[in-house]
Amino acid sequence: MEEKLTNCILKRNTNYTPIWFMRQAGRYLPEFREIRKENENFIKLCLNINLVTEITLQPINRFNLDAAIIFSDILMIPYGLGQDVRFEKNFGPILGALNLDQIIKTDSVDFIEKIIPVYKAINKTKKKLNNKNLIGFVGAPWTLLLYMLNRKSPKNNFNINFLLKDKFLVNRLLKKLEEIICLHIDKQVEAGANIIQVFDSWAGLLPKKDLPNYCYIPTLNIINHLKSLNIPSICFPKGIKENYEDFCKIVKPDCISLDYEIDPLWARKKLGNFVIQGGMDPKILFSDKNNIKKNVENYLNIFKDHPYIFNLGHGVLPETKPETLEYVINTIREKK
Repeated sequence: MEEKLTNCILKRNTNYTPIWFMRQAGRYLPEFREIRKENENFIKLCLNINLVTEITLQPINRFNLDAAIIFSDILMIPYGLGQDVRFEKNFGPILGALNLDQIIKTDSVDFIEKIIPVYKAINKTKKKLNNKNLIGFVGAPWTLLLYMLNRKSPKNNFNINFLLKDKFLVNRLLKKLEEIICLHIDKQVEAGANIIQVFDSWAGLLPKKDLPNYCYIPTLNIINHLKSLNIPSICFPKGIKENYEDFCKIVKPDCISLDYEIDPLWARKKLGNFVIQGGMDPKILFSDKNNIKKNVENYLNIFKDHPYIFNLGHGVLPETKPETLEYVINTIREKK
């Protein structure tokens, strides 16, 4: 039996709506919180083969979703390149000083050696999945560049001009990131990942004039690499609003993942040549069942007879009740 996401993305099958969620393995699940309580160092947790496998499979065992996404983090790339990465409770990631020479000198052998447990966990997880896709993922070059230069989440106090003033450093780092992202993809695919999602979580911070240089072209290079491997791609350029249209025309991913700011009717009209994923605001899961059902059915109706993967417009929020997610899944499956 063919895996559901592959069927939807490559064969444009509309008989079934596959379901998975960004951050489906995470803090909203009590079984995840139990593991996290005992494992405070997040990077160490991402390098624990047995626990990564267990965490990745938790939402599959609970909800029987159509795809697993490996439990990891986009910042495993800066970590593999030798930049210090740690996660502070209630703050998020904090990165160490950037040593460009050291990063440029890091070769594929050094990088792989540092994060090899990630690939071993993918291999182990794949062996336990029956007829379900295993999604690997990477951060897009721009989002990784931003974390590496800004050294923390850019939610507050972010100055794009200051960040991009050293064009030499920025361009060298972007090139290195493209090379290492492609390597990270190769190793995930070799280990058993059969779809790759590219997260450009901070694409929305770029002014329109900078989108081609920092978002479209670097991501296009990653997508072309995926095409050379015959691996389906999903892109999530969060926050770029109507520029989703230009992004799709230039980058041409196999599937485009909508964030919650995108009007699904607009997407159906403007991005209709592409397989579409997601879109619903994760905060809707905090409302009553009638409202949840109405919103879920709205997305299903808009993308009826169009290849569509149900997901949210961002990750599942930590305060979400697992029963609510179950209700969403049942609503979709009953409708089909």
